[in-house]
Amino acid sequence: MAVVKWRKSSYSGTETDCVEVAAVSPRVAVRDSKNPAGPVLVFERVGFMSFVDRVKSGRLDLV
Repeated sequence: MAVVKWRKSSYSGTETDCVEVAAVSPRVAVRDSKNPAGPVLVFERVGFMSFVDRVKSGRLDLV
């Protein structure tokens, strides 16, 4: 298996509560930075970008 290069979200700051993403062509993998050996979610690139766009636009904000 190829080495996966993880990067922390730029919104994480110095806190430990953050996510990491990695390009696993043609998909995107996401994991909890506090538990790097834990579960990993894998998304199709288009689905992940759609999710990110919705988060940025506030369409997924809780009421």
